[in-house]
Amino acid sequence: MLLTIDIGNTNITLGVFSGEELCFVSRLATRRTKTKDEYAFELVNMFSLNSISPKDCSGAIISSVVPEITNILGQAVTMTTGCEPKYVDSSLNTGLKIATKIPGQLGADMVVGSVAAINKYPLPCLVIDLGTASKLFVLDKTGTFLGCSISAGIGISLNALSKGASQLPAVSIKAPEAAIGTETIGCMQSGAVFGTACMIDGMIDRFEEELGAKFSSIVSTGGYAKPIVEHCKHSILFDDNMLLYGLKIIYNKNDG
Repeated sequence: MLLTIDIGNTNITLGVFSGEELCFVSRLATRRTKTKDEYAFELVNMFSLNSISPKDCSGAIISSVVPEITNILGQAVTMTTGCEPKYVDSSLNTGLKIATKIPGQLGADMVVGSVAAINKYPLPCLVIDLGTASKLFVLDKTGTFLGCSISAGIGISLNALSKGASQLPAVSIKAPEAAIGTETIGCMQSGAVFGTACMIDGMIDRFEEELGAKFSSIVSTGGYAKPIVEHCKHSILFDDNMLLYGLKIIYNKNDG
């Protein structure tokens, strides 16, 4: 079995594969103050809830955009499974061609998402990752990573709005009945959900203009993706476990 872990700024997503089968997926809150023992305790509980022994894992791989806990969680993985995890960095063969000005700045999450997209979807492909940050990244017809756009995620934007404006409350991220809001919560939800959907639609059109071609596939992932992309005018696939599959592909490229 293979343990795959994606460490994000808000959540840590973990998946265990048996061959090609994804046996289970769990999510932990990202806490920068936790010790390796605390993370190990959570890992043990996660495996127990899914009736699998951590010792059944023969390998592990981690991608992370939170450097301060990467090694701590890696140590917890070794404590519980006995495996030394691989880390998605420049030392691993990902097979991804990167055409940005400073390839080393590309985040591990976008590397993993790109690898998954290249192996699962027709090219050229646009990947939309809506999490703590909203990231849209482009893969051309050869599978080369061309670049991306990054903006504040929906959760961050709404939190900033409610904290910075005294009369605006915290609201849930769901679509209101109409784009033209008639009460405060509906107005804020319209801006968050429909506004983000319109931004995505507009960026797709702009990206295609710059690329000089239509995307053969547009795929979304991330914690905020599903409630947003269903309100986009473009046809967008939703792949909840995309990064876990990308991690498995990268691990297999470097196994042994």
